[in-house]
Amino acid sequence: MSLRIVFLHVCVLGALLLAGFLLPDYHQTFVARALVLAAFAMGYNLTFGYGGLLSLGHSMFFAAGIYGAGLPMLHFGWSASAGLVASIISALILSLVTMSLALRTRGVAFMIVTLMFAQVGAHAVLYFSEWTRGDEGFVLHISQRMLPFGIAPTDPTARYLIAWTICSTALAVTLAVVKSRFGRSLVATRENEERAALLGYNVFAIRLKALLLSAALSGLAGGAYAILFGYVGGNFAGVQYSILPLLWVLAGGAATTLGPVLGTLAISYLIDFASAFTSAWLFFVGAVLVMLVLFFPKGMLGSLRERYARWLP
Repeated sequence: MSLRIVFLHVCVLGALLLAGFLLPDYHQTFVARALVLAAFAMGYNLTFGYGGLLSLGHSMFFAAGIYGAGLPMLHFGWSASAGLVASIISALILSLVTMSLALRTRGVAFMIVTLMFAQVGAHAVLYFSEWTRGDEGFVLHISQRMLPFGIAPTDPTARYLIAWTICSTALAVTLAVVKSRFGRSLVATRENEERAALLGYNVFAIRLKALLLSAALSGLAGGAYAILFGYVGGNFAGVQYSILPLLWVLAGGAATTLGPVLGTLAISYLIDFASAFTSAWLFFVGAVLVMLVLFFPKGMLGSLRERYARWLP
């Protein structure tokens, strides 16, 4: 890994860290939320951007993280730390079961199967409403969300630093995977599955490992979201949270390490800005996205890499 790649990522993370102490309260909380969701987007990017697998079921991994952390904290009095670990384990178990089956399909069939699994998860949230509280969801009280050393996630600065740590961890994992032998083999399966198999690569195992890692990052983001913002609801299991990470990745640049971070921040602020001025904010957001696709077909960082900086990972 070259020094300038490391330097770039350190500078981006340093700028985001500094922003946490300079931003006003509203933007501090807003960016903290975006950083947690960026970890979700980075997990999605591993399979979609680098693996070429278009999944419409990643909301179930994010929801598995949220409910994996929230349910035991609510019903069994687990600590926030234990809940965060449970969120990762829940997403891993769910991905192992569902993706082992979904990977037996290809192309559009894979997309449809993952969407079906996600819909099953969303309906399960509604069916077991006695535990999950259904669409209404539930709020985790401050006492339930306390972190080690008495850190309260209700403190804006502490919440921002935790969100920054989650995002930094996801970015470090993504960069390490992309630059590893496994990452290169994953890209090989995306570019030419038949040739990769002919060269001796186990395509099924490589893709399953990528999906497990993707689910772990998505579950981590979900658990962090529940702990930092204190709300667990059925809307997080809906198809919207399968479309949003795809949107963030496409906007920032698929198969770029920093693209999901940029895309999540840009789209989140675009939606917030548009909704403040008009009730037809979806039309405004859609128009901007059409322009983005026309002039930056590979996303902001993807197009920048193609035109000016081929070294960007």
